Amino acid sequence: MLAPTVGHYTFVRDDGQPLDFVPGQFIQVHFQYADGTATKRSYSLATIHDHALGPGEAVEIAVSYVPGGAATALFEGLDDDGRVDASGPFGRFCLMPGDANGRYLLIGTGTGVTPYRAMLPQLDALIRERDIRVVLLFGARTPDELLYGDEFRAFANRHPDHFRFVPCFSRELPAEGSPHAHADVRRGYVQQFLDEFGPDAADDIAYLCGNPNMVDACFEALKGHGLPVPHVRREKYVSSK
Repeated sequence: MLAPTVGHYTFVRDDGQPLDFVPGQFIQVHFQYADGTATKRSYSLATIHDHALGPGEAVEIAVSYVPGGAATALFEGLDDDGRVDASGPFGRFCLMPGDANGRYLLIGTGTGVTPYRAMLPQLDALIRERDIRVVLLFGARTPDELLYGDEFRAFANRHPDHFRFVPCFSRELPAEGSPHAHADVRRGYVQQFLDEFGPDAADDIAYLCGNPNMVDACFEALKGHGLPVPHVRREKYVSSK
């Protein structure tokens, strides 16, 4: 478990083929409701993607558990060697090769932070190659729900002049002296602190992933700062039963 209500799952294709992907992409898991109706759920790939994946290599996803949810029942019922039907990868919520910006604003809530974990090797390369700067604003209710927080903080410590990790806790702050206590911690919601980082239409490209209300609020705020729509890239995560 990554958090009290978030599971971390690792899968390998059972047909002997690689499941390579571009960081930011997702897979769709296909299953049925109790009445036999077909349905599917989308999950961003969280794997630290630093090379071309080959046959037999695993990929990772984070799954939020929703009380009474059909997908939750599917995943909670999996054995260690359990199988799911999936398709993909899909999506263009990715760092684009033609980007010429100076800074990325990466904004996420809950499992919406998983694409940014997968992007860390790319961001590391872009820091070296283009001297980019990155701000990762991550919204969580409590320190227990700060998914991959240790990894993001370690990355920020390695790149103090280029990468800021700003966890925003809406319900509970880390205890003094805890691993998550840091000067960049904020109390509240990510959209409350966007202005603090001075979104710049001439320099920034923003990514928004997670709670639809957060995505919509940040999108409007960024437009208010003059960011053109192509420079605000969005994925909404909808909890569904």
